[in-house]
Amino acid sequence: MPTFDVVSEVDMHELTNAVDQANRELANRYDFKGSGANVEQSDTSITLVASSDFQIKQIHSILFEKMTKRGIDIACLDMGGISMRGQKAVQVCQVQTGIDKELAKEISRRIKDSKLKVQAAIQDQQVRVSGKKRDVLQEVIALLKAAEIKTPLQFKNFRD
Repeated sequence: MPTFDVVSEVDMHELTNAVDQANRELANRYDFKGSGANVEQSDTSITLVASSDFQIKQIHSILFEKMTKRGIDIACLDMGGISMRGQKAVQVCQVQTGIDKELAKEISRRIKDSKLKVQAAIQDQQVRVSGKKRDVLQEVIALLKAAEIKTPLQFKNFRD
């Protein structure tokens, strides 16, 4: 029986590369020289540091460009508010990985409402879809791509 998994993952290695490239560009740009602006990455968050909120917004465009070139969807970032810490403006962005329970239920409901002959099962941080024919599974993928879901979705482990 053919199956596939609906997941929301971020390639952390590519994200690290995008952050490194953004830092290199910040070090070379004339308008950021000597300002101490940088992008820091921890496990599931990215911290933007600059001397003003205007520069934080400029860092956004640099970081987003680098992420897009590396194939990372920008929608995976949950942008926090900009706060002032002493003389620095700081913004912490959370990297969203995995599908939460509410989104998994919504995906499952959309699949069931489509009246296609498939089963959707929620498994931890992913949704497994199984059906009798490959064509029906491809219709489900097209349905989910057309749906306006804010979290970026990937379709993995397509098996016959």
